[in-house]
Amino acid sequence: MLPTMLKVGLTGGIGSGKSEVSRRLSDRGAMVIDADKIAREVVEPGTEGLARVAAVFGSGVLRQDGALDREKLGSIVFADSEKLASLNAIVHPLVGARVAELQSRAAEDAVVVYDVPLLAENKLAPMYDVVIVVDASDEVRLARLTGLRGMSEQDARARIAAQAGREERLAIADIVIPNEGSLEDLDARVDEVWAELSGRA
Repeated sequence: MLPTMLKVGLTGGIGSGKSEVSRRLSDRGAMVIDADKIAREVVEPGTEGLARVAAVFGSGVLRQDGALDREKLGSIVFADSEKLASLNAIVHPLVGARVAELQSRAAEDAVVVYDVPLLAENKLAPMYDVVIVVDASDEVRLARLTGLRGMSEQDARARIAAQAGREERLAIADIVIPNEGSLEDLDARVDEVWAELSGRA
């Protein structure tokens, strides 16, 4: 019999602070399954995933040490939706298999948080008991991406445009965590959300 754990989908646009929320939920006892992190793991050197990416996109997306050149691959796929779809067709099934393996280790009453950047885009909301959206305005996200991550404004705008719009994400939210203020504000809201999730689990 499969465990009856609480499956929480956590999403938010790039620069919204989703990783901050994910880390705080983990600190409070959630089991966090990070789709981005797993997506990186399945294309590490020596993996079947990396071999398939190189076969489709050419050896130009590899660095000299044989690792994936993410910036180069990103510049190819973010500018071309068909190429992005080809990459997703390679990576998503591998991520899915790894997620299933991690999930099978969760305790029965666990709160399992799936950190899924493209939850809205890939219409994945029905897979979760609860969907949490970390929300910040495009202006705030743009400032974070250019200021904290050092992206060019053009690159940051392209990344934001490649994702679902704010309304689209909020439309699937069961719980919204606004994140335009201080880290103290964020902590307080995460505490409330954790109490609610623990209650449901």
